[in-house]
Amino acid sequence: MIVRHFLTWAQTASAAQRAEGAGDMARTYLYGDLDTAERRQVEIALMSLAEDPSPLVRRALADNFASAIDAPRALVSALACDQSAIAGPVLSRSPLLSEAELVDCVAIGDATAQTAIALRARVPHGVCAALAEIGARDACVALAVNPGADILDFSLRRMVARFGDDGDMREALLSRPALPASVRSALVGAVAESLSAFVINCGWLSHERADRLLREERDKANVLIVTEAAEYDGRQGVRELVAHLRACGHLTSSLVLRALLSGNRDLFEASLVELSGLNDDKVAALIDDFRGAGFAAAYLRAGLPEKFLPAFRAALSAQREYGHVGSSDPRLSLVMVERVITACESMNEGQLDMLLALLRRFEREAALEEARAETARITQEATAPDVAPPTTFSGVTARGPLIDLVAFEAELMAA
Repeated sequence: MIVRHFLTWAQTASAAQRAEGAGDMARTYLYGDLDTAERRQVEIALMSLAEDPSPLVRRALADNFASAIDAPRALVSALACDQSAIAGPVLSRSPLLSEAELVDCVAIGDATAQTAIALRARVPHGVCAALAEIGARDACVALAVNPGADILDFSLRRMVARFGDDGDMREALLSRPALPASVRSALVGAVAESLSAFVINCGWLSHERADRLLREERDKANVLIVTEAAEYDGRQGVRELVAHLRACGHLTSSLVLRALLSGNRDLFEASLVELSGLNDDKVAALIDDFRGAGFAAAYLRAGLPEKFLPAFRAALSAQREYGHVGSSDPRLSLVMVERVITACESMNEGQLDMLLALLRRFEREAALEEARAETARITQEATAPDVAPPTTFSGVTARGPLIDLVAFEAELMAA
C-alpha cells in the first residue's frame, strides 16, 4: 500500500522531491524491517525509479546503493549502464558487479566511467586488460597508479604502446612497485622514439644521426635495466627481458656487446639461451670455455655476426681478467673497451673495420663518462663541508634505482 501511494505521489512530485523520496525508499529497502512481500514491492518501486527522466533521482539511487552488498542486483546493473555521472559511484564501489559486467561497462563507457572502474579498490586482471586495450588515456593513468589493480605484464606493455609518449602515463607506470623489466624497457623505447621524431621534425638532427642516437641511448638504458633485473629478479627476470627485446627487434649484437663491455655477462648469456635454443647450464659452460669450438658453434647458432666473434671473445677474456661479471655499474668500462680494440686490431685485415668503428664509439663514450665522473668527484671533494650531509636516496625503491626518464630525455635532447 505504501509503495502504491509513493508511485502515485511520484507522478506529480518535482524532480528534487522525487530524488529525496528515492533516497528514503532506498534506505527503507536496505535498513527497514520489511517482510518478503513488502521487500519485493519496494524493489519494484525502485526499479521504476531507475527509469526516472531526472538524473537527480537516479543519482540518489546510485549514491545509496553504490556500496551495498544486499542492493537489488538488477537495479545496480541498470545504474552501472547509466550516464557516467550516475554510474560513477556504482562502477567505482559496487561489490555486486562481476568481472564480465565491468569489462562490458569499459566497452560502452566514456572516460569518466572507465576511470571510475580503474580506481576500484580491486581491479581484476581481465578488467585491467580491457582498460589497457580500449580505455581512455585518463582511465589508463588512473589504473596505473591504483595499487589494487592486478595488471599483467602484457597489459602494462599495451598501455606503453598506446600512451608511452605521455609524461603522466610514464610517471604513473614508474610509480608502480616491482615494475617488470620488459615494461621499463618499453617505456625507454617509447621515450626515445618520441624524442627522435621530435628532433627530426624540428630539423635539429638528420634521420641517420637521430636513428643512431636512438639506438645507442636505448641500448645504454637497457643495460641498466638488465643489471637491475639480474639483481632483483635473477635469471628469470633477465630471460623475460631478453625475450621482450627479441620480440620488439631490440636484441642486437651491439647491445649484447655493450653489456659485456659494461662488465655484465647476464645479457649475453640469456641472449645465447634465447637465440640458440640451448639450456642455461650448457650455455654457461660454453661461455666459460669461450676460446673453444663449442662456444663458436653456439655463437653462430644464435645468429650473431661471425665478424663480431673476436670482439666477444676478447670481452669475455677481459671480464675474466678484471673480474667484472656482474657489475652494478652499467657504464662502459674504458679499460675493457681498450682491451677489445687492441685484440681486434691485431687480427684485422679489413674485415673488422665496421666492428672497430663501433668499438671506437664505445671508447669515446667510456672516456667521456670517465671524465665526467672524475670531474664530479674532484668538484665534490673541493666543495664538500667538513661534516658530510645526510645521505638521501631519492629515486630509489625496493627494486633498486628506476630509469630516470627525465635525465634520459635530457641526454637525448643534448646529444
